[in-house]
Amino acid sequence: MNNQNISSNNSPSEKNIDLNCFFDKNFDNLNYKFENSNTVVFDADHLIDVLKKLSKNDQISFEILIDIIGIDYSDFGLSEWNAKNANNKGYSRGIKKDSSGRYTYDTAKKHFNQPKKRFAVIYNLLSISSNARLNVKIYCNDDENPSLPTVTSIWSSADWYEREAYDLFGIVFTNHPDLRRILTDYGFIGHPLRKDFPLIGNVEVNYDLDKERVIYQPVTIEPRVLIPKVIRPDNKGEDDA
Repeated sequence: MNNQNISSNNSPSEKNIDLNCFFDKNFDNLNYKFENSNTVVFDADHLIDVLKKLSKNDQISFEILIDIIGIDYSDFGLSEWNAKNANNKGYSRGIKKDSSGRYTYDTAKKHFNQPKKRFAVIYNLLSISSNARLNVKIYCNDDENPSLPTVTSIWSSADWYEREAYDLFGIVFTNHPDLRRILTDYGFIGHPLRKDFPLIGNVEVNYDLDKERVIYQPVTIEPRVLIPKVIRPDNKGEDDA
């Protein structure tokens, strides 16, 4: 493993921490790997033990959970609307199923070399005492029903962050004290930041004259594929050589 350093802003109070020594000392019995200089990946089974040890440690303590980031790796590395090769594909791009919402994740994972796990969560940690940052990434074991244990007992700030990841990605945080939607309405169906969420949604809001109140109903618009405009170089108007 290459030497990794935790570093923050280039300020006089900054501390450079040798991650190799730090993790070898504290997590020598666990499997982990670095994706980049400040992002480390652990197995989901050890999530609570790892984060507890990171939050309170003699060498460096990450006292603050800055954010929790949900990721859907479906379509990772794929783009149906990549304009770089548009000249070769033309409008057939609107027919061939090469992007989100037009094939299942299992199909993509099987045929397009998708990551082995669809959902992941990144815990963005900050150490005030050491002026350092660290990202801990955990992949959910189950693609159909992604879940991880709540970390609200370690950082109270995780409460709303986990609710947001649940609302937008459908990642369930077990033993959360109040896991419910936070950005969408209670009658909302689906999780809008999943790659396979339909662009038109599943339901729409309408005012019912008979019931004299706002209701949810199935969407009434028809889905369609729009071909984005590709602007190609145009020499019109230039002076002749």
